[in-house]
Amino acid sequence: MRDSRPQLLDSLFDDASAEDKGPLHNVQQRAVALLKLNRAVKGLLPVQLHPWCRVANFRQGILVLETANASWMMRLRYEQPALLSALRAQILPSLSSIDIRINPALMAKGSNLVQNTAKTAGNTQPSAPMRHLSQESAEELRGLASRSPEKLRKILERLASLAGESANATSRDK
Repeated sequence: MRDSRPQLLDSLFDDASAEDKGPLHNVQQRAVALLKLNRAVKGLLPVQLHPWCRVANFRQGILVLETANASWMMRLRYEQPALLSALRAQILPSLSSIDIRINPALMAKGSNLVQNTAKTAGNTQPSAPMRHLSQESAEELRGLASRSPEKLRKILERLASLAGESANATSRDK
C-alpha cells in the first residue's frame, strides 16, 4: 500500500542525496526512461510528426502517445502498426498496444517549434496571418448569447469580447 501522507521536502532531498533509492530517485529514473522512449519513438516516426507528437506514459504494456489535434492523430494512426512492430522488435518486447490521445497544449508548443526551425533554417516566408473576430461577428454572437442557455451564453459572450484581438492572445482567466 502507498504511503500518501504529507512529507517534508527536506526529508525527500536528504533521502535522495543519502542513497540512490529515495522517492525522488524513482521519479527521476521514470522521467529519464520516458525521455529515452520519446527519442526512440520520434526516431521511428516521420519527421513531419515530430513537433506534434510525444510519449506521455508507458504502463502495463500500453504506450500512451499524445498528439496536438485530430488530424495529427489520424496521421499517427496510419503509422501505428509499423511503430508497434518496430518498438516490439527493438525496444519494448512487452508492448501490447499504443493508445493515442489529443493534448491541445502540444499545438502551441509544436507551432513555436516549427516557427523557430523555420527562422533558423533561413526561411523568409511570411507567417500565417492572425485571425481576427470582427465587430459584426461579435454583435451576432452577443445576439445569439441573449437567446442561449446560461452556460452557453457565458461562453459566447466571452468569445464576443475578443473582437479586434488576435486569436492567439486569448485569456483563460475569465
